[in-house]
Amino acid sequence: MENTEQSLEKTDDNYKVPNLEKGIAVIEYLSSRSEGETLQAIKVALDISQTTAYRILNTLVRLDYLSFDEDTKRYKLTRKLLTLGFRSLNEHNLLETVLPHLRDLRDRVKETACFGVLGDEKGIFIEQARGDHAFCFVLSPGKPFELHCSAPGKAIMAYLPVTVRNRYLSYMTFPRYNSRTITSREVYLEELEKVYQQGYALDNEEELSGVICVGAPVLNYTGYPCGSIWISGPKDRLTEEQLRSTVQIVKEIAGQISAELGYRRV
Repeated sequence: MENTEQSLEKTDDNYKVPNLEKGIAVIEYLSSRSEGETLQAIKVALDISQTTAYRILNTLVRLDYLSFDEDTKRYKLTRKLLTLGFRSLNEHNLLETVLPHLRDLRDRVKETACFGVLGDEKGIFIEQARGDHAFCFVLSPGKPFELHCSAPGKAIMAYLPVTVRNRYLSYMTFPRYNSRTITSREVYLEELEKVYQQGYALDNEEELSGVICVGAPVLNYTGYPCGSIWISGPKDRLTEEQLRSTVQIVKEIAGQISAELGYRRV
């Protein structure tokens, strides 16, 4: 029995591709660094030789998984991985369906309109239509967002099946950003019930003081929340009257996207 186990271990080693593992490590390392990193920083962080790091980085640049900035000497992820990720989803046409509506939302409310989906533990920002104002919010694709204090996070969580929602709840630590942030599971579940009943979610300065977000879920043909659209704007521009109007527009456009994805209200 012992000889068999040793043989299996040796066989596993024979099928390892060290440089492939290092290449994946580079991608994972850069995924949490939106500004990118230099060759030296990557080499040190991942404990690989400069020659190996250079070859891996330049191969990934050539294949368009990374970009290289000549001025800053930093490597950063491109959107290619994001595109591949979407191809693996059942809703392969999801982004194509969302984008025109995202621009329509921006045109109607004049604020930055965004789209995001659930990641492994948090939400992931995917795409945006930048607002028309001189000052507007701009995010980087792939940026994570909290589920307990963001409008899209609440909108998606409110419509998840209970078993899936509980899995995400088990990961959540409810960090406090200010006095408005929900920091307990009980209060959060009450908030989700409210979101479900009204069909939209609000981030009322719960993460960033002075910033308000309105979000609504995007539902697929099974009624599953495959993402959320939302707008972000400064409190000074989103007056009570403007906010009421914005809520209706966000809900309307989220409904249009859901209908195109095959969702039918029972």
